[in-house]
Amino acid sequence: MTDATIRKVQLQDLEGLKEVLESSELFPPEYLDDMIADYFNSNDPADIWFTCIDNDRPVALGYCAPEKFTNGTYNLYAIAVRKELQGKGIGAKMIRYIEQVLKAKGARVLIVETSGTDDYILTRKFYDKLGYHREAVIKDFWNEGEDKIIFWKKLS
Repeated sequence: MTDATIRKVQLQDLEGLKEVLESSELFPPEYLDDMIADYFNSNDPADIWFTCIDNDRPVALGYCAPEKFTNGTYNLYAIAVRKELQGKGIGAKMIRYIEQVLKAKGARVLIVETSGTDDYILTRKFYDKLGYHREAVIKDFWNEGEDKIIFWKKLS
């Protein structure tokens, strides 16, 4: 990570972001075009798509949006780092970036949801380490035997 910068996603990032998704296995890359279309087609999108660029290529992806019917609450729906770069601090930098963006917007709370399976132990430890509080567990949410763990952090 020599000249890495975190910034809002730009249209030319799409193919590189799909590579990030393929590598991280967060969700299938073919979903990205539909998911991000409104972001590119709006003059003032409420959704926030951001990326970490290193050597002119995306190495991480983040997606955050306001929770409907709330005052200043956002949900971090996705954060992914290329598999070979995981554990090098990029995810934490991405979280700090979105927290600062949200604070500047006057946001109060950031919510993060993840799985309760053993495959996500490191993910849960990541949010614990960054000061997020485990607020709730919804049993069998994702699938039978796969709980949803909800974390939150006060921003203001």
